[in-house]
Amino acid sequence: MTPLSEDSPYVVEARRLVKRFGANTVVDGIDLRVPRGGCFGLLGPNGAGKTTTLRMILGHSPPSGGALTVLGEAMPAAGRTVRARIGVVPQDDNLDPDFTVMENLRVYASYFPRPAREPLEPYLMSLLDFVALADRAEDRIQALSGGMRRRLVIARALVNDPELLILDEPTTGLDPQIRHLIWARLRELKNHGTTVLLTTHYMEEAERLCDRLAIIDHGRLLAEDAPRRLVAGEVEPNVIEVRTGPGAPPPAELVRHARLEAVDGVWHCHTEDPGAVLAVLQRSPELEYLHRPANLEDVFLRLTGRELRE
Repeated sequence: MTPLSEDSPYVVEARRLVKRFGANTVVDGIDLRVPRGGCFGLLGPNGAGKTTTLRMILGHSPPSGGALTVLGEAMPAAGRTVRARIGVVPQDDNLDPDFTVMENLRVYASYFPRPAREPLEPYLMSLLDFVALADRAEDRIQALSGGMRRRLVIARALVNDPELLILDEPTTGLDPQIRHLIWARLRELKNHGTTVLLTTHYMEEAERLCDRLAIIDHGRLLAEDAPRRLVAGEVEPNVIEVRTGPGAPPPAELVRHARLEAVDGVWHCHTEDPGAVLAVLQRSPELEYLHRPANLEDVFLRLTGRELRE
């Protein structure tokens, strides 16, 4: 693959990307382009190949086949150069517990060159202020809540002023208030020109943050588009959830008017025209139901299935 130029519209370009571990193919011929600027989401069930794809993008795992270019450089040959221009928020917080909040940033910043004319301490304090941790600069890591640690990992990922910020499930396990704060900060970064690439299991997060996203499963790309276009193109626009109880059949008339999927005692009726379904339900007052527009979760489950993934 010919390396991309600095003014390329893509910061990541993968062509027929493959990763095998022995006889197990984890990434199976993916074609992927991450546009410069904005937020790109990579969605998939556990074991779909998301984290392996990120590891190849970072140069931590060489591809078994295909070609990969990141920030205009062929990977994994340019891994060290590229990683200096990328910020990473891993799934698990890996802060140094022996250091304070500021010391964690200071040590990490020492890995990257910085112009002598730009003092380091005010810059690091500005990062802490950005993630609402300026008043905790001298605290030990053990004194921080889970949400504070996650915000500090994001601040640390910004130390080298990255062109590409990669976040692997950045808000898993966080309460809604912290999640919304992180979303707001990621929007700010996106608006200032940083390209954001994230994986997430939260469909609401993907819908709110991503300008474009790809859904993968079993190492293969299933669909890619803007969230609203994926919803419009992959599922019927209306969903009526009918609660009948586990094992109970749906009213026979519904089968004629909608595509039905059983989910834990709830029938999901997918339809272009909800009027006929609602008319049936109005003649069955014993049934509880909810009428809602289709969303990204419906697309995700339609494409990847409903079986449990461990």
